[in-house]
Amino acid sequence: MIKRGECAHAAIRHYWIVDLDEPVSLLACRLAEPFGYQDLGDVTGEFVTEEPFPVRLRLDELAE
Repeated sequence: MIKRGECAHAAIRHYWIVDLDEPVSLLACRLAEPFGYQDLGDVTGEFVTEEPFPVRLRLDELAE
């Protein structure tokens, strides 16, 4: 929670948390001022987004 607060204070708009424990997951957070970060939900398998840049990550391959 401390790191999230520091990132929000620094106005970092997107913050991703990757958990490498099986199953590998990614929690995408978006800065939603004035409330801090809004979690967009855990994703497993494949993560696809256009913000802050287009990316497609195959999370299940990160643990290999």
